[in-house]
Amino acid sequence: MRMEISPAEASVSRPPAAVASGSRLAATGMTGGITGVVSLLRPVRAGNAFEETVERLLQAIKLGVVPHGEKLPPERELATRLGISRVTLREAIRALQEAGYLDVRRGRYGGAFVVYRPPSPRKGDLRRAVTRMGEDDLEDALTFRMAVECGAARVLATTDLTERQRETLDARLAGVNDAAPSDYRRMDIAFHLAIAELTGSPLLAAACADARLRVTDLLNAIPVLRPNIEHAAAQHAAIAAAILDGDPEAAERAVAEHLEGTAALLRGFLA
Repeated sequence: MRMEISPAEASVSRPPAAVASGSRLAATGMTGGITGVVSLLRPVRAGNAFEETVERLLQAIKLGVVPHGEKLPPERELATRLGISRVTLREAIRALQEAGYLDVRRGRYGGAFVVYRPPSPRKGDLRRAVTRMGEDDLEDALTFRMAVECGAARVLATTDLTERQRETLDARLAGVNDAAPSDYRRMDIAFHLAIAELTGSPLLAAACADARLRVTDLLNAIPVLRPNIEHAAAQHAAIAAAILDGDPEAAERAVAEHLEGTAALLRGFLA
């Protein structure tokens, strides 16, 4: 029996299962224009190979790791990374194509291209998303995100960072600061997930990806506001500076302040 999935169903409260990998996106070919963000692929469980493959790919798509217009890694490479047969992979890709997430093109320059774009916010979208999710689950998701992202920043601030790690964090900060409003959410995700990945902990990186995915549909349901971008830019700079200075207390405090602001914005639009 095969699972049928639609874009609307994919945005309901339960996000894809957390996934982990110690490798970088460049190693998987899954750069998607955001080099150095968390790798979202690991072998799936044999008993639910099709369903979990759909979940893995959806997470990469919805978090913008493979953005609109980019293509997934080659079939052979992706099947090896996920530990599945190419038949199963093709079935999962076909399901996502039918649901409107992918466009499969044949020929020399073909592949599975992402066509999904986060929907533009409409009045009532946030309330509907929270209703599907549940008020209690929203608060739990915000608490979960606070715990794992504060923890990741603290861990990274205690790490003896290499020059390449420092450059990666600076690049992610510059990426979100330079992003156009239409691409802001994606680059914001890239910055936050980079902190977790740079710790070198696949489990922590997976937890942070999971935590962000739980609120992604909610954040996509509210407009990108210029004052909020400017405020977030100062907070992002404080987070990066504390990490680069090796100050775990300041890093944790800066992340907490930033996420409290995001939670307050969500609650404000729900009021």
